[in-house]
Amino acid sequence: MTEHDFRYNLLNPQHTLTECRALAPGRYQVTGNGGSIQAGDGLLVTLKGSRDLSMRLVVEKVRHLINPPGQWLAVAKGPVFNELSILQWGVDCNGCGAHLDFEFAVDAKLGAAARTPAAEARITELGWRHQAGHHLCPRCIAKEA
Repeated sequence: MTEHDFRYNLLNPQHTLTECRALAPGRYQVTGNGGSIQAGDGLLVTLKGSRDLSMRLVVEKVRHLINPPGQWLAVAKGPVFNELSILQWGVDCNGCGAHLDFEFAVDAKLGAAARTPAAEARITELGWRHQAGHHLCPRCIAKEA
């Protein structure tokens, strides 16, 4: 089981995605070129409309196409979004005042109540900490330790 990185920021023409579309919530059809994809492999793909968010998909089955050479079509499992929404928020560190602008993904069908937990999960991924209504950046967290 191999992890294949198809995020936009790599810009590798021999190893690219042609299409990634949702078949149903949590199931995706992915078409790409290169990478010797096999069932069980992981795919990192950029979320459409995002600068730096990606999601990890696990290939269930893959079909290697004869023409064009190297192209493949895969069905994969991944995060369940009924209606994907990419939001941008900002947060300030209560220790040193550092500012972080960040993006996060949320299922829009869950409404406004799902936004805060999704944002908090994203800043935790970025190394920040949220505690009792205060945010701390990685530098301030390291000072506490």
